[in-house]
Amino acid sequence: MPATTALRRTLAAITALPLLALAGCGYGSQAQDDTNQQVVAGAKKIDGLDSVRIGYFGNLTHATALVGRNEGLFQKELGGTKAEYATFNAGPSEIEALNSGSIDIGWIGPSPAINGYVKSGGKNLRIIGGSASGGVKLVVNPEKIRTLDDVKGKKIATPQLGNTQDVAFLNWIAEQGWKVDAESGKGDVSVVRTDNKITPDAYKSGSVDGAWVPEPTASKLVAEGAKVLLDEADLWPDKKFVITNIIVSQSFLKDHPKAVEAVLRASVKTNAWINANPDQAKASANAQLKVDSGKELPAEVLDPAWESIQITDDPLAATLNTEADHAVKAGLLDQPDLNGIYDLALLNKVLAAEGKPTVDDAGLGAQ
Repeated sequence: MPATTALRRTLAAITALPLLALAGCGYGSQAQDDTNQQVVAGAKKIDGLDSVRIGYFGNLTHATALVGRNEGLFQKELGGTKAEYATFNAGPSEIEALNSGSIDIGWIGPSPAINGYVKSGGKNLRIIGGSASGGVKLVVNPEKIRTLDDVKGKKIATPQLGNTQDVAFLNWIAEQGWKVDAESGKGDVSVVRTDNKITPDAYKSGSVDGAWVPEPTASKLVAEGAKVLLDEADLWPDKKFVITNIIVSQSFLKDHPKAVEAVLRASVKTNAWINANPDQAKASANAQLKVDSGKELPAEVLDPAWESIQITDDPLAATLNTEADHAVKAGLLDQPDLNGIYDLALLNKVLAAEGKPTVDDAGLGAQ
């Protein structure tokens, strides 16, 4: 299968990023010893594994991983096999870690999953479950932008060239009939690629007039006086679209299916607990964010951010296909062959055992 020519800079970053650089992305946090995650003495190892290495972002849209770790739910299901963790700030570095074997399973956004799958010719990963929907907003300076039409001519931040929010914003711009060069971000709207950590300062300084960003960045901007102009969920049928998936290396899935099933069982149980106990879960996610970053979110940021995210086991596969089409239309991606990107057999086994409805792969499942 030919590799894409798209997401040129992003894909180049995936290829070129040395593993040593992962330390700058939070990689290595698995060395931290969480008191509620000790392996129970005498517990049996799953698939004979000493450990399973799990990656995720320090981001509320990765709430399943945050809460599952903080509450010790992954460790509980893994028994005598140690749950180890690595945190990341960007999709390319997590994909590189998965490809190199530095992690086994990861929580990640749809665009990096698509890019990683296509870049490897469909050989390095599978999406094995869903985690979250929503949690993305267009927030703007109300003194400069009062209506959607006012976005034309303004400077709007997205997190990274070709990332999930960047693709969504470029697609929205095109639907307005405006023109923007996807690579440079120049045109009827200036698309300014800015790391989420920097975006609030860029907004305060006036370097950008708004941002199309995930939570909690959107709510951080609102706390600085920005206003929500558009919730991306309103652009999707049933207001649902994938923002976080669970991926696994194909070799790990083949060699250690019981370990993968255990992590998926922990994910399903974590999601059920989050949805049944939203306030406790919110506090748990925030506590893990503090452990990972040294800083928790204030209530004025945490509360609205949490409200806009839907936790789900469903990977919402049809919306992944649509997001890929958006990247193609933007000129950032050659038409990808996504057949085989999903393997939901173990997730559906877990869901059935829990008495929950099974989920669909939109015809993109592994054969």
